[in-house]
Amino acid sequence: MGDLFDRSEPQAAADIAKPLADRLRPGHLDEVVGQEHLTGEEGSLTRMIRSGSLGSLIFWGPPGTGKTTVARLLAGETSMAFEQISAIFSGVADLKKVFEAARLRRSQGRQTLLFVDEIHRFNRAQQDSFLPVMEDGTVILVGATTENPSFELNAALLSRARVLVFHPLESESLARLLERAEAAEGRPLPLDEEARAVLLRMADGDGRAALSLAEEAWRAARDSEVFDADALQRIVQRRAPVYDKGQDGHYNLISALHKSVRGSDPDAALYYLCRMFDAGEDPLFIGRRLVRMAVEDIGLADPQALAIANAAKDAYDYLGSPEGELAFAQACIYLATAPKSNAAYTAFKSAMAAAKEHGSLLPPKHILNAPTRLMKETGYGDGYQYDHDAPEAFSGQDYFPEAMGRKTFYDPPERGFEREIRKRLDYWSKLRRERAGGNT
Repeated sequence: MGDLFDRSEPQAAADIAKPLADRLRPGHLDEVVGQEHLTGEEGSLTRMIRSGSLGSLIFWGPPGTGKTTVARLLAGETSMAFEQISAIFSGVADLKKVFEAARLRRSQGRQTLLFVDEIHRFNRAQQDSFLPVMEDGTVILVGATTENPSFELNAALLSRARVLVFHPLESESLARLLERAEAAEGRPLPLDEEARAVLLRMADGDGRAALSLAEEAWRAARDSEVFDADALQRIVQRRAPVYDKGQDGHYNLISALHKSVRGSDPDAALYYLCRMFDAGEDPLFIGRRLVRMAVEDIGLADPQALAIANAAKDAYDYLGSPEGELAFAQACIYLATAPKSNAAYTAFKSAMAAAKEHGSLLPPKHILNAPTRLMKETGYGDGYQYDHDAPEAFSGQDYFPEAMGRKTFYDPPERGFEREIRKRLDYWSKLRRERAGGNT
């Protein structure tokens, strides 16, 4: 018996009501754009499907790169039942229901692909609950995360799943999405060439964002109106950069800034500094990191570096934003162009290791104070030479514990101000040998 009602019109209306990104979801893996290393002819997922062996997976990548879509397509390609949950909205009770349904399907000869969005949001106990159903084949787990799995997922879970990286979509891939959108809509985007390029930049590697911005442009256009770049920015406003101060974007940019300073590249350092300001980073966090760079990567090669980094922090406190940000930019340039040395940093680490290794050794008695008669009688302060009374204000005495022997922790390089320090240390070492009769 045929349908009593013609469902074509309501179905079409329902499709029209869906966001453009949903309407344009690929129907096959080879239609996914921007992830050819996974879904192309020789991609990792393509090879897995071809071999008939699909194990549990973790999809790691930024929003809008196709993680959910690819998971759905994998289920279709392998004839598995598809279950989707979000770690944001699900708890232990929801997981138990999903696992029970998967066990029932398995008893009937069908496997379940369980897609868990934002899997890093589950706590350790919840993540551990996946282990038994992964091991006995009840589910093939596909977890999606925007965060580094090495930090956010349990080692036990990671050991049972392969991590696949999804890349931000490049301009060419985003442009292909816009072309598909125009074909689906049957009309061109109301944008001139420059505005189209601006839209791609606004999308910031996020395919869903590109299609959402395109929808906004279509909604705003009247008749044959075509927007230039300025008009587009007024209409859609500016999309905030993909950056979460507690997550990967935050750490990636501060790492890039630090390494650019360490690598003596002031232009790259300024670029990442401005990226962080633009993303709304706390300027005082940046200030603290600049101080750290001054002591860790420059040290005594330029003793002014620490003073300038601290002065920049004080200037920001005094001026506020945006004027105070220029002080950070100035400090950033200074640090990037300063001579580099981690000699003080490595000396500190070595001395700390020695302090832990040798325990509570007593300093040599000649440098101990003797405020009591008993201490004087036991040799405290005996033989101490007051350096200011010695020739060249240098006695050459040994200050290490006798049981430890003399050690060298600080080894300044021939760079910046540390050249002068090296000369002093070498000269004092020569005097020490001479005054000890060449025995040290």
